[in-house]
This record gives sequence, C-alpha cells and structure tokens, in this order.
Amino acid sequence: MKKGALVISLDFELVWGIFDHIEIKDKVSYFNNTLEAIPQLLSIFEKNNINVTWATVGMLFNENWDEWHANIPTALPTYDKAILNPYAYGEAHQKSGYDHFFFAPHLIKEIINTKGQELATHTYSHYYCLESGQTIEQFEADMQQAVKMARQFSVELHSLVFPRNQFNKNYLAVCQNNQIETVRTNPDSWYWDTTKPDTLFSKLARTGDAYLPLGKKSYATETIQNEAVIGQQASRFLRPQHSSVFLNTSRLNRIKKEIVQAAKNGEVYHLWWHPHNFGTDTANALQTLKSIVAVFKQCEEIYGMESLTMHQLSNRIQTS
Repeated sequence: MKKGALVISLDFELVWGIFDHIEIKDKVSYFNNTLEAIPQLLSIFEKNNINVTWATVGMLFNENWDEWHANIPTALPTYDKAILNPYAYGEAHQKSGYDHFFFAPHLIKEIINTKGQELATHTYSHYYCLESGQTIEQFEADMQQAVKMARQFSVELHSLVFPRNQFNKNYLAVCQNNQIETVRTNPDSWYWDTTKPDTLFSKLARTGDAYLPLGKKSYATETIQNEAVIGQQASRFLRPQHSSVFLNTSRLNRIKKEIVQAAKNGEVYHLWWHPHNFGTDTANALQTLKSIVAVFKQCEEIYGMESLTMHQLSNRIQTS
C-alpha cells in the first residue's frame, strides 16, 4: 500500500509580510505572541517527529538595521504600488523601537537546530512576483541575496514559497539558477488563482472553503510533475483562530477528515500557515495544532502516513 504524506509549510515573515496592511503600533501584542509561539511550535514538532518547511523571508536573517543596509540587493523591486516597497518601509521604521519584529536570527538558528525542520526561502524581501512594475532581473537579485543570507547560516536552500502565493511560472528559471528544487503552488481551485483579480466573491469562497466541503484537497504523488523545479500543490490554509467556537471546530474537523482521507488513499496533504497567525488566541491555536498532530500520529500508526518537508517530498518525486 502506498504511504500518504503530510507536508507542512510555514510562511515565516513577521512584519515584512503584512506591513502594507497594518499599523505596527497596533500589532505589538500580536507579534509578541508570535515570537513566544514559535519556540512552542518547534517543541511540538520535535516532540512528535513532525518535519516542517519554514519558508523564511531573508530580511529576518539580519541582526540589526546596519546589517540590513549592508545587505540591500543590487536591484530593488520597482512596484507600481509604492506601498509594497519594503525598503522604503524599513527606512521609515528604523527608529520605531520594534526591531524584534523585523529581525529574527535567533529564531532562525533555533529552527535550524530543531530536528526535522527545513529552512527554506520566502524570497529575501517578501518579493511579489505578479505585481506590475517589478522585473525578472529584480527577482534574480532578490533570490541571490536570499541564498547568500542562508549560506551565512550554513544552509543551502532547496525549497521556495512565493509571497502572497503569487506563483509565477516564468520565474521558475531564476529559482532553478539559484538551486531551488521545489516550490509551493496554489490549490487547484478558481478562488486561489492569483493571476486573476481578487474579488469579494473569491475572498468569500476562500473563507468558506475552510469550513465547508468544497472539494477534495489531497492528491496522488503521481500527479506531481518531475520537472526542473517541482511544483507542490498546497491543500489547505490553516486559518487563524476565530471568535466563534463553532467555526473553529468546523475548521478543525475539516482538516482532520482530510488528513485521514489522504492517509487512507496514500495521498499528499499539504497544510500551510504563517507563524504570525498564532499571534491570535495563541493558547487555543497551539491546542488546535496539537489536535492536528494527534490525528496525524494515528494515521502514521494505522496507515503508515509520513511527515515530510517540501524538500523530502521533492526528493521522493525525483527518485520515483
């Protein structure tokens, strides 16, 4: 019987991933909760032998603003939307007093030193590959810097997650040039198509998808193409805790059932979220994760389901 696989990928970005949506002063407790939650996530993963891919924004590798300045790439993204410029945002917030929301080398080292964890890339600057104004040459410079920063931590990058899920197949050659072997692609649903305008209807559909049975989420390894850069389809986004107990329970039950289905069918189930999603109702968010892990452990025992990083899954595809 073919073994199923649970793949978990985390988009580790802190403020670099959401600065255009927030006022940092309003998110102090949120990010403090996140920083406290990450070691607890690592503890849960290590205790239960859960392998996880941490797609990490390269700017987080810096120790401070001086180092950040020294590591600015040679070509910067020229987004038409100026609000998306992380370099302008960084310049404006150097004296904000929130350096620990911009840089996290100590947590990156903790990830590296935790058994079963893969340090991957979320690009250097949380680069948006489908935004108008930026160019492939700018993406190349960004990726080169991401690789350079990881190597300073003695890590070779193999996996990438495109920020905001802006998967751009035209940029895969750049990924390959920078030794990236595999990337996360979007769920095979119209409401996850980032090449089309994000409408209110598509947003509602994505929200509903977390709580309602809107299609099969796991898939056979045979459907993954063994290409120069392997695309791994995401299955489900673990949405943050809701104020409604009913919705939280519905969300968790959906995930549990999908993991069991994947295990029974010998398929891949790829769950993802941002560590900062655990900044909301952290205690219950961690309890939700423990419940998910418990279901996986049952599936591991009964069906032989495996926990794989993105790189481990791509290795399986390459050698099959």
